[in-house]
Amino acid sequence: MKRQIKAIRAARRHDIAGLYTRLSLSGTAADMLDPFLVLAHHGPHDFPPDSAEPPFDPHPHRGFETVTLILDGELWHRDSEGNESLIHAGGVQWLTAGAGVVHSERAPERFWKEGGRFHMLQLWVNLPARLKMTPPNYQGVEAGALATVPLQDGSGTVTLISGEFAGAIGPVASLTGLFMSTVSLKAGGHASLPTPGQRCVLFYVVNGEVTVGGAKAVAGDLVTFEDGDVIDVEALEEALIVFGHGDPIGEPVVTGGPFVMNTEAEIAAANSDYRAGKFGGLRSAGFPV
Repeated sequence: MKRQIKAIRAARRHDIAGLYTRLSLSGTAADMLDPFLVLAHHGPHDFPPDSAEPPFDPHPHRGFETVTLILDGELWHRDSEGNESLIHAGGVQWLTAGAGVVHSERAPERFWKEGGRFHMLQLWVNLPARLKMTPPNYQGVEAGALATVPLQDGSGTVTLISGEFAGAIGPVASLTGLFMSTVSLKAGGHASLPTPGQRCVLFYVVNGEVTVGGAKAVAGDLVTFEDGDVIDVEALEEALIVFGHGDPIGEPVVTGGPFVMNTEAEIAAANSDYRAGKFGGLRSAGFPV
């Protein structure tokens, strides 16, 4: 059964220190698409040489995962577990914050000196209560290590981050069986995207213009759906879509800044543990040039 559209949400402008940013999901319980909490689209933003870097200082997380898609540019990840990696355009950074981690994601210093295009998309994905205190884990994957599946009739490609599509398997191991991909369509291209069972779908148009479920969606639109087994999409012009789905968790969601838990008491405990240094530390310095 084809999925019917429930709503189309246009992202709202929410710049961060001069960085062009659009927000489709804000992280509140009322705004989420369980299990998807936050959807922030940074850029595309062309920075001139000798630009000031936005203040993305080291910060803590607990109780969820961050999934960062690097569309243009490159991003350096460091965290209090000792993980470090520089991921380039087309790659993905997947951080399971779990019990608690301090991390920072920044472009290298040479980017701010030379200038260039900054274009990233970050998701926050909730974890169920049984996994909120799981040990932190980081998976950084370059574009060449992702699984790419061609669509029929040369319509485009599906690039797998996690989960399975047409016999291919994405390289990221998801604790909750999350499917995550990008779909690149040529003008006039068509795709039938399976959405098994009653899983919640994430369908975000990064660029271009498509028709889906009989309606038009453009760059910056988040499309939500009724239950069904497949989504049919056609590109009116060249388009890139972030397409994912996951099982709804169905538990209380309480947010407190960088923490996502099930109760206010757990948020208070997260703040207390962070202040006590239980998440470890991370200096601002030490990023590559």
